[in-house]
Amino acid sequence: MEKSDYIFGIRAVIEAIESGKSIDKVLVRRDLGGDLARELAGVLRQYGILSQRVPADRLNRITMKNHQGVIALVSPVTYHRLDNLLPSLYEEGRNPFIIALDGLTDTRNFGAIGRTADCSGVDGIVIPERNSVSVTPDAVKTSAGGLFYVPVCRERDIVTAVRLLRDSGVKVVGATEKGAVNYTDIDYTGPVAVVMGSEDTGISDDVLRLCDELAAIPMLGNIGSLNVSVAAGVLMYEVVRQRRQAGL
Repeated sequence: MEKSDYIFGIRAVIEAIESGKSIDKVLVRRDLGGDLARELAGVLRQYGILSQRVPADRLNRITMKNHQGVIALVSPVTYHRLDNLLPSLYEEGRNPFIIALDGLTDTRNFGAIGRTADCSGVDGIVIPERNSVSVTPDAVKTSAGGLFYVPVCRERDIVTAVRLLRDSGVKVVGATEKGAVNYTDIDYTGPVAVVMGSEDTGISDDVLRLCDELAAIPMLGNIGSLNVSVAAGVLMYEVVRQRRQAGL
């Protein structure tokens, strides 16, 4: 990890957060206590910064300097808010094209999706705060810089984000082997969000129930599913094909 990827020390982390620095998450030593630690906890709550209690050796592996039990991992990008992004897209006369990732955890898959998202004109990627990938330097590198160009919205949870998409007039299409409709038979020419699930369990049941359509990619060989980044690429370029064909 590069030195510029993290900030250490309780006061330094508090000041970084309050100055508007984009923080991915804060690692806090499990047994950390005291007045300054309580102040940090209050700042984390106030700004909605994700924190994780970890053993001391996890912190020491990042730096052996005097971290005081706190290290903030700095995000390479500034996260967007979905409730701000969608209205701005409509105001610009755009036809929103969103990718939502439900529980994706592999950084390389995320980076590959980010690269294809930029190439295919995606307007935004939605990820949840917890149990999910985030925009790390490794993800940016795998995306060939694509994640610098596609707005990433990190929302409290994916279910609420999908509800917001639907309430904003966006059709939600879940990519799943449970789908009864071939992915090419769905209309993507209007505002659309394509939901991709986690590598092992796919889209969660709560999100599946919210999807307007469930899209299946035909499997013609012996393996029953595609890598999630490949499947995402197939869906993204079907959106591109249909919109170009419609002159959009």
